[in-house]
Amino acid sequence: MTEFELFAVDLAREAARVSLPYFRGAFEEIDKGGPGAFDPVTQADREAEAAIRKLIAARYPDHGVIGEEYGEDRPDADQVWILDPIDGTRAFIAGLPLWTNLIALRTEGRPTVGVIGQPYLDEIFLGGPSGARLLRGGSETALGVRRCASLNDAVIATTDPDLFTGAELGAWTQVRAAARLARLGCDAYAYAMLAAGRIDLVAESALKVWDWSALVPVIEAAGGAVSNWRGEAPDGSGQILAVGDVSIREQALVTLRRAAV
Repeated sequence: MTEFELFAVDLAREAARVSLPYFRGAFEEIDKGGPGAFDPVTQADREAEAAIRKLIAARYPDHGVIGEEYGEDRPDADQVWILDPIDGTRAFIAGLPLWTNLIALRTEGRPTVGVIGQPYLDEIFLGGPSGARLLRGGSETALGVRRCASLNDAVIATTDPDLFTGAELGAWTQVRAAARLARLGCDAYAYAMLAAGRIDLVAESALKVWDWSALVPVIEAAGGAVSNWRGEAPDGSGQILAVGDVSIREQALVTLRRAAV
């Protein structure tokens, strides 16, 4: 592994050390959402991000950090760590092991190292210059997407169709109707399964930079591709399309482009 890949793994293990003891246990919870909108943050979210930031500041004081819980620090630096300490807080609250620690390194504006960590399952999905691998129980397994040339044969996923707007929901519904199987509620763990060759396509919207940055290096290093709904590099639109086989990307984009922003 490269220096930054090794450090990303260290950060994932620190995030796991802090967050895992709270899972299925007692923790403080705050609703950040407005009326009619549940947007939770927990003690585990905040403590995990604080712990990661402390390690980054000690090791690379000139690097920037962007985190969901504590905002931006030198976001224009050449090297910026992008953190979602617990992606899938709702799953965390519900006791479902589908939440993840997301950590990415952005180099000159592009995600180059990514980690999707699931502490309860003792899994760290790592992607970067040295490739894609799953670290589990002291062993390493290479990650690779699978071939799926037709959307009709694809296993697809999204977190919650209710998060789509009207036009987006219509586009997703058409993609889902074409696919062989759709799974819901997996949050970022669905992208890990795409890199592992179990899921073929993930489509989501309204994502922030900390929601998608870690996914890009993992999926790309495993042989897949990540774009927005226009088929371009992920951006501030928040619309993400990840595929294992690029053959099905254009098939999905025929529909998704109609709702692209």
